[in-house]
Amino acid sequence: MKHLRFNITFARGDVQLNSEFIIAVHCLVYLNHVPGNMATSEQLSDNLCVNAVRIRKVMRMLKKKGLISTKEGFTGGYIFKHNPKEVTLGQIYELTSNNSLASNWRSGHIEKDCVISSGIGQVMTDIFSEGDQCYKLFLDGINVQDVVEKLFK
Repeated sequence: MKHLRFNITFARGDVQLNSEFIIAVHCLVYLNHVPGNMATSEQLSDNLCVNAVRIRKVMRMLKKKGLISTKEGFTGGYIFKHNPKEVTLGQIYELTSNNSLASNWRSGHIEKDCVISSGIGQVMTDIFSEGDQCYKLFLDGINVQDVVEKLFK
């Protein structure tokens, strides 16, 4: 099979990411900005306008990968201790949204006696996979500090 290459322009609406990616980026940018780099799920929930349960779910993923830590107790919360220049959106994407371009549904059927019907599923899978890899590479070039700088320019 021929290796496919695409030039992709990433514009608003072209690629749909799940909400966990957006929540994770927002949380890390917020934690980077607040005094002590620490906030509770309630504070994050208020800033993101998202239910605290969803915040905690995403924060568990970030903690599991070592992107944040937690402080227990009354004065506790989530802590972002990394240099924001060293955490890329690609890392966050891989954690929350990897293969977001892929579709579970394919037209045709592999057992059909037609090259198009039997082969289109795999061709589309390959195209989506390569597009996803290109998008991750794009996001690898953007770090949390870049997002902060765009907000405060």
